Amino acid sequence: MIRNFFILILVAAFATIFASLFLNYGSSETLTPLATYYAENGAAEVGAPNLVTSIVVTYRGFDTLGEVTILFVVASVIGFFLKKTKHNNEEPAKRESSEIIVTASKVLVPIIIVLGIYVFINGHLTPGGGFQGGSIVATAFIMLLMANPAFEINHRIVHAVESISGIGFVLMGVFGLLLAGGFLDNRFLPLGTFGNIFSAGAIPVIYSLIGLKVGSEMSNILSNFQAVQNEKM
Repeated sequence: MIRNFFILILVAAFATIFASLFLNYGSSETLTPLATYYAENGAAEVGAPNLVTSIVVTYRGFDTLGEVTILFVVASVIGFFLKKTKHNNEEPAKRESSEIIVTASKVLVPIIIVLGIYVFINGHLTPGGGFQGGSIVATAFIMLLMANPAFEINHRIVHAVESISGIGFVLMGVFGLLLAGGFLDNRFLPLGTFGNIFSAGAIPVIYSLIGLKVGSEMSNILSNFQAVQNEKM
């Protein structure tokens, strides 16, 4: 009874908070000074049509570095707690996948990978970026597991890609600090022609590194879950 009473109080408190936020919400009709600066100067300074994601990877580069670091820590923690241990030499039974999934994976997996690469390479031109493209690439691994539960990712390759892309991302930041105006400043490479694929300085390179790192880390997380699931079967 007391427990239900406290739960009721907690729900009522949250309902009051959200109701207050909803009733007092008002959309801003003008940009903040910082947002105004981004809108007026961002395209000329970073050389990218997609200003939103370009801000994330240049002006707010430290935030992006923190997000990538958090994802790495999460992948490491999951790998630690879900480390595969074999108690015997017997291989776990593998469930069979439907013919539809197996056939569809042969067609869709290459398309998904190409789409993910396209998203993070063109992140400075169209909606997308490293996190979105890396997540799309990881979904190809999900389909591979659905089509073939016995499939095992090559952890050496994944760890190599993850390490190289992570080090490369930090080096891009250091180059911007030493050769341009600050950490992850993309202008240490030529800005090129506005709107072209080879433009916006180092942003396409940075997005590619982020995409590879996110894709490899998420694939590694899925691989750890798959190992634990196979042990239970």
